[in-house]
Amino acid sequence: MKRSSPSKGAINPTLDVTEQVRAYEAGGASAISILTEPKRFGGSNEDLLKARAATALPLLKKDFHVDVAQIFEAKALGASAALVIVRAVEPRLLLDLLNAGRDVGLDIVVEVRDEAELELALIYQAGIIGVNNRNLETLEIDTGNAARVIPSIPAGVGAIAESGLKTADDVRRIADLGADAVLVGSELSGAADPKSAVMALTKFKRVRGARKG
Repeated sequence: MKRSSPSKGAINPTLDVTEQVRAYEAGGASAISILTEPKRFGGSNEDLLKARAATALPLLKKDFHVDVAQIFEAKALGASAALVIVRAVEPRLLLDLLNAGRDVGLDIVVEVRDEAELELALIYQAGIIGVNNRNLETLEIDTGNAARVIPSIPAGVGAIAESGLKTADDVRRIADLGADAVLVGSELSGAADPKSAVMALTKFKRVRGARKG
């Protein structure tokens, strides 16, 4: 659920949280990502509260989480998980954020860009890893990035492909490589019929055995 972004500008500034969340759920979404960052993405903690009131689906608080206090806040707001970007924090802080999530029962989705960041996330025993196709420095998208990194994620760790996924074929290709989920933001947030847009992406199943270990 994303109103705007640094790469696209305004996507859906008047987006109604309650209606959008219910449309995603009706379309078959397994979980919903809520952008709470206000300056770049037009989100707020209030959006998360409204989403929590509208659905029982797991909710990911998507923001720049760089302080342990934000993890406690995410839990208090009703989030099921919080995003932590590896390249946005020092290694020691990454471990502190993961441990804070474990302490309060909040999943941490650890976002990586490359194999080196993946290795660090695995050393710290991250349970869910998101692989971003977008280079956060240049904002450019390489749709092959998740396809390259996801096969290296052990089978027992959740693997999410992020950014640049738009079509059913995109989802099918990444599912064939062993992704457990895809995170789609701009395409769904800007869709005229978000329920149908979600339905078009939810007909694929995980490919068991695509990832080893």
